[in-house]
Amino acid sequence: MDYAGRERRRRRVYLTRNTEYHALDGVCVAVRCRKTGKWDALHPAVKKRIEGGVRMLASGCVLPTIDDPAVGGPMYFVLATGESDSQLVTSQIEKIERSDRRKLPLNRPLQT
Repeated sequence: MDYAGRERRRRRVYLTRNTEYHALDGVCVAVRCRKTGKWDALHPAVKKRIEGGVRMLASGCVLPTIDDPAVGGPMYFVLATGESDSQLVTSQIEKIERSDRRKLPLNRPLQT
């Protein structure tokens, strides 16, 4: 039986082909390489808000959405780079899991 109410989980892990994006309240707090298991504190997504998912059209166009990222589609972040903003679009999400805070570096999320 599935819970039908509002989602109350604050922590999520978005798994793409090569990377795990650990999020707390919609902000990426840690990134880890799935192949090596090493944490990447310098990854551009760390400390950035997940802005939404990406919808891929049959024509090949990609459109950012404000919907939560979902399995099968990429997610994107806006990276402030001074005068202009750039975007980071991940590869397709393979799985979304509940995060275990004990697995984060230093047993706690990075400070935002």
